[in-house]
Amino acid sequence: MPRQLGELEDAVMTRVWQWNRPVTVREVLEDLQQERSIAYTTVMTVMDNLHQKGWVRREVEGRAYRYTAVSTRAAYSAALMNEAWAQSDNPAAALVAFFGMMSAEQREALDDAVRIVQRDTPNPPEGLPARSAQGGADTAGPER
Repeated sequence: MPRQLGELEDAVMTRVWQWNRPVTVREVLEDLQQERSIAYTTVMTVMDNLHQKGWVRREVEGRAYRYTAVSTRAAYSAALMNEAWAQSDNPAAALVAFFGMMSAEQREALDDAVRIVQRDTPNPPEGLPARSAQGGADTAGPER
């Protein structure tokens, strides 16, 4: 389970995830300098640390490395949520509290995600509706 990224690590990884292509320290540095004063060596150290921690892989190109994300921000977020949930002494209560904090848009996204999981799960766990003959989940309401 990955630990939560630090503030500067997150700022660097945000760019790597958003750009979705191999990036150099110089590119990340120039983008970060639009928001803050930061040294090349600081960004280089952070990116090396991210490589050592397994967040990015790197390949030599000329005299520099090009860094690529190993996983997506969505996978990172999911792992953090799973870890937080696993730490709870009452997982059901933690989920109820978490769902209670959600906005209407977040609850809609959750409904969509549940529909996708139900559709893609050949044998859903007991209590979940089975897939319909058309391949979608049987639901009580209209599809969004």
